[in-house]
Amino acid sequence: MSVHRNARCRGPYGGEGDQAGGTDCSDPAVFEVARYQLPPLRVCPVHLGPSLLMASRVLWPPEIRLIGRAGGLAG
Repeated sequence: MSVHRNARCRGPYGGEGDQAGGTDCSDPAVFEVARYQLPPLRVCPVHLGPSLLMASRVLWPPEIRLIGRAGGLAG
C-alpha cells in the first residue's frame, strides 16, 4: 500500500488537468475507483460515495480498491 502514500484525493468528479474543477480536496486518497478508459480515480473516504455517483465513466457495479489508510497511517 505504500506505493500510493502521497496520492491526493481527486473526488468527487475526477477531473484531470484543466478539467480538475471540484477536485480541491487535499486529504490523502484511500481508495481507487475503476473507470472505463480512464485512469483509476483516487479518493478519500468522504468522496468515495459521491465519486461513485458523479465521476465520469465509473464502472458499474463499481470496482473499488483499498490503497491506503485514513488518517495518514499508510505504511
